[in-house]
Amino acid sequence: MDMVRFGRAVRALRHRRGWRQEDLAREAEVSRSTVVRVEGGEGDRVPGRTLERLANTLGARLNIWLDWNGEALDRLLDAGHAALVDAVVAFLRAWGWEVAVEVTFAIRGERGSIDILAWHAATRVLLVIEVKSVAPDLQAMFLSFDRKVRLGAEVARARGWHPRSIVKVLVLGDTRTNRRRVESHGAMFGVELPDRTVAIKRFLAAPTAEQRRRGVWFVSTARVVSARHRVRKPRAAA
Repeated sequence: MDMVRFGRAVRALRHRRGWRQEDLAREAEVSRSTVVRVEGGEGDRVPGRTLERLANTLGARLNIWLDWNGEALDRLLDAGHAALVDAVVAFLRAWGWEVAVEVTFAIRGERGSIDILAWHAATRVLLVIEVKSVAPDLQAMFLSFDRKVRLGAEVARARGWHPRSIVKVLVLGDTRTNRRRVESHGAMFGVELPDRTVAIKRFLAAPTAEQRRRGVWFVSTARVVSARHRVRKPRAAA
């Protein structure tokens, strides 16, 4: 990130609001010296969360872009996403769900794709899953996810599924960074996705239409074990 350009942008947005440095510091709940440092192009000496707070206070959004070997990073990230999808699909099928992956839709001008759409025929529960290997920009993700859940019933009916209830699950890679991100935005997740891994897995293994679950499921792909029980081979006679 070009910290000189970032500092100039912060100053320009501050001037646009007619604020002094003291005003920005007060609104962002940081010290004036921090604002001075950032505007002077020394943002690399300031924690990333503080930079994000300054940007949000000014009505802007902080985007950090990591590039590596051209498109190689995109392929690497896609591999992580695919591994999570494979792991979740294995669990769901073992628990008796009918599963569809990358379900595209175009309804009244709204287009998109649902990562995993699953159907439990016995209870007529529809499951809409968003898969992210890394915790994304939360506001944009929640808006997109809500739209997919809202349209999920129509997408399901086109497949002959007529749900009694819809369950909303965000699957995240089980990393410390993702867990910290969820914890640091506890209030937002508490409203949008209050349930966590244990409750989600317990429900998915034995769903009921009366329980309207909404939560986050942390899935590890480092040691993916199928939900199916392992069958031990009998030992050969001595």
